[in-house]
Amino acid sequence: MRTSRLAVVTALLALATAACGGTPRAGLGGGSAAFEIAKDTSPAKGPVDSVTWSLYAEPQSLDYAYAFDYPPNTVLANVCEQLMRITPDLKLQPGLASSVASPDPRRWVYTIRPGVRFHDGSALTAEDVVASLRRHLKPEVGSYWISAFRNVDSIEKTGPMEVTVRLKRPDQLFNEEMGTSAGTIESAAFLAKAGQGYGTPDVGVNCTGPFALDRWQKGQSITLKKFDGYWDSTLAPKASTVKNVFIQDPSARVNTMLAGEVDGGYLLPPSGFAKLRTATNGKLYFGPNTTAVSLIPTDLKGTLGDPRIRKALSMALDRTGIIKAATAGIGTPAKAPAAIGAWAIAPEAAKSHYAGLAALTQDIPGAKKLIQEAGAGGRKIVMATSTLSPEIGVIANAVQSAGRAIGLDVELRAVAPDAYTALFSDPKARAGLDLMMTTWYDSTPDPLEFYGNLQTGNFANYGGYSNPEYDALLDRANAQADPSARAETVAKLQQIAVRDLVWIPLYEVPHTMFLSNRLTGAPTSIAQLQYPWAALLGSAG
Repeated sequence: MRTSRLAVVTALLALATAACGGTPRAGLGGGSAAFEIAKDTSPAKGPVDSVTWSLYAEPQSLDYAYAFDYPPNTVLANVCEQLMRITPDLKLQPGLASSVASPDPRRWVYTIRPGVRFHDGSALTAEDVVASLRRHLKPEVGSYWISAFRNVDSIEKTGPMEVTVRLKRPDQLFNEEMGTSAGTIESAAFLAKAGQGYGTPDVGVNCTGPFALDRWQKGQSITLKKFDGYWDSTLAPKASTVKNVFIQDPSARVNTMLAGEVDGGYLLPPSGFAKLRTATNGKLYFGPNTTAVSLIPTDLKGTLGDPRIRKALSMALDRTGIIKAATAGIGTPAKAPAAIGAWAIAPEAAKSHYAGLAALTQDIPGAKKLIQEAGAGGRKIVMATSTLSPEIGVIANAVQSAGRAIGLDVELRAVAPDAYTALFSDPKARAGLDLMMTTWYDSTPDPLEFYGNLQTGNFANYGGYSNPEYDALLDRANAQADPSARAETVAKLQQIAVRDLVWIPLYEVPHTMFLSNRLTGAPTSIAQLQYPWAALLGSAG
């Protein structure tokens, strides 16, 4: 779901995909940009001793309460587990909970799976579940996932291996969020012992996943080792170790893959697509995603508080040009801030709802007229830019150019790569900013997850948007247990979000992965951020 979200989906394409090596699609860059959506890779044929994997940045922490971005979740997906599990095909199934029930709209009852052990050998108990979930509610922790618990009244052990979550109001999304970092379960004893050092390089974590944390070399790598006591035999690791190396420079990251120094990686820089597609030692995959790239107005009390100015800026943008420059032409213009791939609970309905949305086309004269009506000529907009990823700079420059074309003064403020993620978790880091770019993914199969971000007071409601009509619709959707009915209500939320341009949609792109020819088994979809992808990696021959 969150952060700089420098990733990639093509919602329209992901829904149409059914199998590995799916149907060829055309991007916006001509024939060279045509690509295929691959649902997965072939199953591994045998074990391997080690795998080296590339991350575009070092995780700031491995504390599940702060696992709100790609690098930490890519690691933790193999180390820690949740009450529920989101599969590579974006389905929800039991995880550390062997079953879940909702006796009434304001209760979720989880039966805890027996026979599960933490990496230190201790057994999973209901007490561990209670401690792990309650931790999100502690102000001193400052969990980035607090919004998932906004309707929680109590979390109690109600049986030897049973935990009941009581709600202040119905919350269907809560159970789906239990498949994300919000539902991660850690040893209560380890949490108490680790204190504030939990999730740091020196203290680490103690979870139940197929891999255990072996070594964290600051500034270099995080190495995972196979956990022989893992409970799920279907996900028993085929690799003895997985070394996640941190490579921030996009060119260097691509070159290490081409040279065979690393075996693969997710979330690859579009600037390297051409080289990776012609590699002889591996293959570039495009997979299903739940992601859309957008602009987030971060201060609706400032210049962008006027919806006419937001609309004018949106109308001034050349989305086709941005896609060609930022993604090597592999993408489609977005119609809404939530990708169509995020509608896995009702994919057919999503197609219909998207078809009813107007295309966001460039109209400079119309944009100038809106700026004139708003009396906004010469008004300043401060936008964050960064070298964290080339796409950020490309988009920032395009926004600056579009602003100037309609009479706005767009100032670009450079943010250090390591600090860009903080824009999405620390309000102080956003001080003085009006706009920031995001590549935002949903962690669950439900579009309500994204549109919940825009509810009054939500942690990710960065601009401070507040609309009573919207809030009431969101509460209605969250009380609808039937996915089809819920999707119809979410469609109304989508219409309001598009009308008000709370976020300004740009484009959608596929999830990306490069994989060495010696390996296979890894999922290609965005689900790798929750699902133990490394457990599937093994020998290709």
